[in-house]
Amino acid sequence: MSSPIDLLERLVGFPSVVGGPNGDVIGFVRGWLHGHGIASALIPGPEGDHWNLFATIGEAARPGYVLSGHLDVVPAAEPGWRADPFALRREGERLVGRGACDMKGFVAAALAVAPELAAMPLSVPIHIALSYDEEAGCRGVPHLLAALPDLCAPPLGAIIGEPSGMAPVLAHKGKAALRLLASGVAGHSARPDLGANAIHALLPALNAAALQAEALRSGPQDARFAPPWSSLQIGTVAGGQAVNIIPDRAEAQIEARAIHGADPGAILEPVVAAAEAAGLAVDWLSSYPALALEGEHPLARLVAGLTGTAPLGAVSYGTEAGLFQQAGIPAIICGPGDIARAHRPEEYLERGELQAACAMIRRLGQALCP
Repeated sequence: MSSPIDLLERLVGFPSVVGGPNGDVIGFVRGWLHGHGIASALIPGPEGDHWNLFATIGEAARPGYVLSGHLDVVPAAEPGWRADPFALRREGERLVGRGACDMKGFVAAALAVAPELAAMPLSVPIHIALSYDEEAGCRGVPHLLAALPDLCAPPLGAIIGEPSGMAPVLAHKGKAALRLLASGVAGHSARPDLGANAIHALLPALNAAALQAEALRSGPQDARFAPPWSSLQIGTVAGGQAVNIIPDRAEAQIEARAIHGADPGAILEPVVAAAEAAGLAVDWLSSYPALALEGEHPLARLVAGLTGTAPLGAVSYGTEAGLFQQAGIPAIICGPGDIARAHRPEEYLERGELQAACAMIRRLGQALCP
C-alpha cells in the first residue's frame, strides 16, 4: 500500500472534519510510518482528543527541512457531491474526494516517498509535520511548534504543501477572527420596554466593522495580493426566533486579513473597542501572521530548483507558513492541486499532480545526499 493513490484513498476515507477528534487518522499515519521504520512523536492539543504528529527521517540533531501539512478537512455537506465524499473515486485522471486537494494529496505524497527517503544517506534530516484544525485558523500547529526544540535541531526551512499548482509561493496574508456575543431579555415585540434586544446591541460593533472595512481600502497596499489592501468582513450574524419576539441572544463573526507588515489583530481593534463599550463578549477564534519570504532566500531557490518553477509572489489564502516564519523557521508554500477546487463539492486532485508532489519530495531527498 505504498502507492500514493492508495494512501490518498485511505486518508480520504477518514472523515477528519475540522473541530472533531483526529485520533483515527493520526493513528493510521503513525502506524504506517512505524511499519517502515520511521519513528514519530504525537503532540497533543489542549482539547484532549486532537493530535499533531512529527516524524524525522535522518539525524534529528542536524538542522533539516520540514514537510508540513494538515489532516483536517472542511465539512462535506454540499449538495453537489455525486457520491460519498469520504470514499475516493478514481475517474480518469481525477481523484475525487473531500480533502484530496486540500490537502491530503500532499500528505499522501510525503508518506509514499518516506520509505525511499529513509533508504537514502541524507546529510540533513527531512521531517514530516502534520497538524490539526488548520481549517479553523491553524489551531494545532502552535502546539507542534512549541514542542520542536525537544524534537529536532532548528530547521533550515519548511515547505507547506497547500495547493499551489506545485509553484513555490513566497507570501500570504495574515488573519484574525473573533466572535461577538450579545445577551438581551426576551419578550413580546409589542412591549420593547420590557425587554432588551440583543441584535440591536450588536449594531455599534457591526457599524465599526463596516467603517473599518471601508477605511482599509485607502490604507497600506501590497500589489502582490488581490485585493492589494488589508481587508475586514462581517462573516455571520445570527440571533432571534421570530419577528414578534425580542431576541435575547445574538452573535456575529468577523475576520481581518492583513498584508505583511500589518497586524490582523490590530485591524480588529476598533471593532473590539466598540464591542466592549456596548457590553458585548469578545471571543477570539483564531490568529496567524502573514508570510513573507524573499525571492532570493536559499529556501526559495531550493524549492524553485526542485520544481523547475519560478516562485510566485503571493496567494490570497492563508496557511501555517506564517507561524513557522514567526517561530524563526523560513517557510514557503508548494503543493499539488488548485486551491479553486478546495472547499467545493467534487473536490479533486489529478494523478499527475500527485506524482509531481512525489517527484519534488524525492528530489529534495536526493539534493540532501552527499
